[in-house]
Amino acid sequence: MPQDTQTAKEALVSSVLIIGAGIIGAVTAYHLARRGVAVTVIERGRPAAGATAASFAWINASAGRTKDYFDLRQRSLLEYRTLAAGLNGGLPLEWSGSLIWDEDEVGDPADFAARYSAWSYESRVVEKDEVARREPAVKDVPDRAVLVPDEGSLHPVKGTLALLDAAKAAGANLIEGWTASRLVTRGDRVVGVETEGGEMTADCVLLAAGSDTQRLCDGVGLTVPIEASPGLLAHCKPHARLINHILITPGLHMRQDAEGHLIAGRTFGGGPVPNDRETEGRRLVRDIKERLKGADGLEFEAATVGYRPIPADGYPAIGFAMPGLYVAAMHSGITLAPAVGRFAALEILDGTEVSLLQPFRPGRFS
Repeated sequence: MPQDTQTAKEALVSSVLIIGAGIIGAVTAYHLARRGVAVTVIERGRPAAGATAASFAWINASAGRTKDYFDLRQRSLLEYRTLAAGLNGGLPLEWSGSLIWDEDEVGDPADFAARYSAWSYESRVVEKDEVARREPAVKDVPDRAVLVPDEGSLHPVKGTLALLDAAKAAGANLIEGWTASRLVTRGDRVVGVETEGGEMTADCVLLAAGSDTQRLCDGVGLTVPIEASPGLLAHCKPHARLINHILITPGLHMRQDAEGHLIAGRTFGGGPVPNDRETEGRRLVRDIKERLKGADGLEFEAATVGYRPIPADGYPAIGFAMPGLYVAAMHSGITLAPAVGRFAALEILDGTEVSLLQPFRPGRFS
């Protein structure tokens, strides 16, 4: 396991304002509140109602394109186990494993599996017979796929709300319906935010504001370029079990949660938002039926569009951007939240510099 920290320095922080009550804000509030810090989370809408609610919620390290990025993602998968234990089973996780045969994601399956296996991340090529045995509902069974057994998913809204409840039980305060209009500075230090309720101050402000991060940073002369990349998902009404793994297939990724809802999308790369989301969502459901046996009774429930906050180079932006201001902007927040939340609390409260975060500092955009 990679070493967590470099040399620590003393830090005196007794209050933190967190802007955003998505998964990143919720995990960080949980860790900070458990340390006895006065934590206030400000959310302009409802908790988990933004990018978090519309996330495919795949927890994985197999999208770690570089070793540094992979190490952070893999560590976060381990942190999920610790986080779940701390909530006494109150975190709605499913460790189903992933089956991937989308060439855009894996390229050559043997090369893909070999690379991640060399990084001590279990992945292996499975042949057609095993794919069919594992996923008997798949009609067009691929000749080969990559099995990654240690991956899973989170119910994004229920998970975020569970973390916020645990943070509030530890003393955190949640304010809904207030927008952070600007950051407040004194000299070269951020000391708070301006909201509908007036100016709020704290020893540190943490931006977990997703695609709103750039706007707030612009106000204090910082460059943290964020692309709000849209992703449409179709959500189906509960159905008897159809698939057993997270399936990443050509032009369609699918998972089925514990309640029977099947969730599907077309691409992780973003694209234009359709004028009629429901029509596109129903088209996705028709595509699922064409791909899976026994899916004739599958019913469309809703279509969602999430605007995924992706920093300009595709990698997370995590850390102090200026005195008093800590930034946490990334995709996928669902995968990275447990590690980022714990490490952000360490860096804010203890002055610790976490080595796993060093390649992803927001200062690289300045």
